[in-house]
Amino acid sequence: MKKFDDIKRFFLYTFLAAGIFIAGCSDDDEAPEEENELEVITDVKLIFTNDADAADVVEARAQDPDGPGVQELVILDGINLDLNKSYTLTYEILNNLESPAEDIGDEIQEEDDEHQFFFSFPEGAFASPTGNGNIDNASDPINYNDTDGNGNPLGYFTSWTTGSAGLSGGTFTVRLQHQPDVKTSTSGATDGDTDFDLQFVLNIQ
Repeated sequence: MKKFDDIKRFFLYTFLAAGIFIAGCSDDDEAPEEENELEVITDVKLIFTNDADAADVVEARAQDPDGPGVQELVILDGINLDLNKSYTLTYEILNNLESPAEDIGDEIQEEDDEHQFFFSFPEGAFASPTGNGNIDNASDPINYNDTDGNGNPLGYFTSWTTGSAGLSGGTFTVRLQHQPDVKTSTSGATDGDTDFDLQFVLNIQ
């Protein structure tokens, strides 16, 4: 009987040891949760191209030479548009800490289901879109020319038409939101994390 008890004890200890070993391996093999890191952006250029004359281009820049360091993106130019013209706005967005520079704009377009541009501007600054932008209310009109695979707007390409009323010293804000697993048809400018939020002086004359 004692020999039988010893055998049972041996198998019990062996089983427990194997269970502890397997549990330990399982914990070790678990992959860490993937983090959604913000883009490293050192240079942003807004490019307004006259729809009637491709040679008529208005550019406005912001720069942050230390990337994720202590400095923020600094506005270098104002936006100076003409009256009664239609423009297409697009961007050059770079990480110049890499060599050669990394084109973050390409990455944003590839990950269009995780990003959206939002805007604000003075009421009546544009004949189209009307209103004051969609940072305060995501359903307000913006002329988005691109969408992600779900049909939700991205905003790497947008259309803007100035009217006959001039504007001096207004503020044009463009905000890029990073919205992995958050972006929907109703998500807004405070959902997700902000890649950049830039306020340019806007003149329309």
